[in-house]
Amino acid sequence: MTSTGDLVPPMVALATAVALAAYSFVRRTRRARTRTTPGGGEPVVASGELDRQARRFLVEVDDCVRTSTEELGFVVGWLGEEVARPFTQALQDARSELAAAFRLRQGLDDTDRISADERREVLEQTVARCVEAGRRLDAQAPAFDQLRALEREPTGALEFAQARLRQLTGRATGAEATLGELRERYGPAACLPVAGHVEQAKDRLAFATERLDRARQAADRGDHGTAAVHLRAAEGAVHQADIFVTGVDRLAAALAAAEERLPTVLAELESALAESGHPQDRVTEATVAHVRREVAAGPYDPLDALRHLSGAAAAPGSSLPGPYAADLLDGALLTARSAVTAAIGFVTTHRAAVGSEARVRLAEAERHFALAQENSSFTEARRADLVAHEAQRLARRDVRAYGNPYGGPFGGGLAGALLGGVVLGEAPGDRGAPRGPACFGGPATRGRRSTGGPL
Repeated sequence: MTSTGDLVPPMVALATAVALAAYSFVRRTRRARTRTTPGGGEPVVASGELDRQARRFLVEVDDCVRTSTEELGFVVGWLGEEVARPFTQALQDARSELAAAFRLRQGLDDTDRISADERREVLEQTVARCVEAGRRLDAQAPAFDQLRALEREPTGALEFAQARLRQLTGRATGAEATLGELRERYGPAACLPVAGHVEQAKDRLAFATERLDRARQAADRGDHGTAAVHLRAAEGAVHQADIFVTGVDRLAAALAAAEERLPTVLAELESALAESGHPQDRVTEATVAHVRREVAAGPYDPLDALRHLSGAAAAPGSSLPGPYAADLLDGALLTARSAVTAAIGFVTTHRAAVGSEARVRLAEAERHFALAQENSSFTEARRADLVAHEAQRLARRDVRAYGNPYGGPFGGGLAGALLGGVVLGEAPGDRGAPRGPACFGGPATRGRRSTGGPL
């Protein structure tokens, strides 16, 4: 395999070409919009095609940001934050551009009172923001590879990944026991957000184990380029196994916190209802009574109970939360955080299947949650919770529709790695072997590592 140093000029040229092509696309659509006569040179970009292009850019660049976050985490863990600072900044800049693109798309989805020209302008801005986000990452890909230097000496990175793998293997066993305890204590419904997490974590770990073995064998025979390919694939799988295992731990902590907080929220709401006497508060009163019955009957889902109480208190015409806003806010923030982190984990670990609609909603949920924390806003917390659930519903729909587009089963955890975007599938219409692992970088550079043959 060609060394990273030899790849730097071609990578820069490729990234530049992709950026110029995307920029030309934006300029072409703008010229098409302002042209009044046909046959003037550039073909007119149809409105539907522009919309499809914008959606594709959102998905592609979002995948790049998630993959870059993943690989950068290994670099920070192995080499430290200081040496990774330029790449951390590039990733932060890319995230900001992508967040702006998602917000533009959400604005289109929120209104139907917009002219065709205004809609086209927003779509062009969306594409331009995505192009800039990808450019920020592509520009740093050569320096990132030089820092990692995997083709020169992969041993240190291999040992670090192996240590992470061992740690996660132990944590996966613990997560399995934790999940059993959660089902017994809170019932199966409370555990639905992490259904299948332990099995999927073990699947990713099996894939990582095989890839690390291959990487070690390649390194031992001096084939550091191939070792780098298998190592990067293993790192991606380890990262996703961590997401699955951490998801179980986070749910356990959130359920325990909700269970502890629920009696206070119930008592405060009952006091507020006794003082209120407003007819509009009858919905809240009925919800409080229902939650009391669920708690008494057991087992119950304390997060869902808090969510119902927050929803009832936020009902139109309610006089609540009133003086009890702090307790309700804490409960709403707890449920929102749980919903948002669960949605982030699901999209990240199933990103090859998840389309733009779910990602737009997830970005909006994250935005509302940030506002809820910044402004101590009960309304924003409720909104974040609702939109995060909608994002995960849409993402699960996409995964169900995705199935297995590669025409056959893949063993050794490869199917899960493909679904999670750890390993890149072939270009549309090509049912051949996977291309290789996704790497730090933008659209032009994220698939740069390859063995030159079937992965």
